[in-house]
Amino acid sequence: MDLFAADRLRLVEALPPRLSPKERRAMDDAWDAAVRANPTLFDGPVAGCTGLEHDARGGLVLTWARATYRFYVLRRLPGASAGLPSLFVSVAQPADDGRLLVGRMASWTASPGRWQLPGGSVEPPPDGETLDLAALRRHAARELAEETGADTPADGLTPWQVTRGANGSVGVLFQAPPRPAAWLHDRHATLTATEHALGRTPELDRLALVRTPADLAPLTGPHVSYLEPVLRRHGRSWSGDGEP
Repeated sequence: MDLFAADRLRLVEALPPRLSPKERRAMDDAWDAAVRANPTLFDGPVAGCTGLEHDARGGLVLTWARATYRFYVLRRLPGASAGLPSLFVSVAQPADDGRLLVGRMASWTASPGRWQLPGGSVEPPPDGETLDLAALRRHAARELAEETGADTPADGLTPWQVTRGANGSVGVLFQAPPRPAAWLHDRHATLTATEHALGRTPELDRLALVRTPADLAPLTGPHVSYLEPVLRRHGRSWSGDGEP
């Protein structure tokens, strides 16, 4: 897992991966099988990551391409040469004692039972609009509100880290201002009650507050690969007086 500073991130649109007829048939077959296993999957538009590298001025350049969710199954197909890593945003939401908020993905999601920071896949902008750090910040604020009920405005989020996993997937992480732990749990409880009244289950069906990687052990289920290094980085940046 690689971690980079996100304050000098620049996004550049690229062409989507070119698939051979054989790869496209394999992708479509794998996607159809995934939908049969989980009918809630939706082949909507996504912005996939095609590259991440430093530029000559020490900044970070992320290239992305327009695709749909079915392109992500290419990563799991043996011999596929055109796999598209995912691009997502996440929010490091601390409580006022420095612990970070993590959530468990609900049973109806693509990764049931997995623990992660609030966030989600990035969608491409409409034609004529730009995908930049400001757009990612707005998307991160929306994900935080939809998944936890914490309605922090976009301009209250600070670009923090860029993560890159072993499969090439890239996440852009933002820091939110600290909130009281009770407030965070109350906001999620209110969100959950509203969703249940509508016959739905929130995307994050359970929340926990964790300080170190050791705090992940009691949580039942897997967690995303970036979570442990992010917790270590967060712990080093949080001072003993309760301020980052």
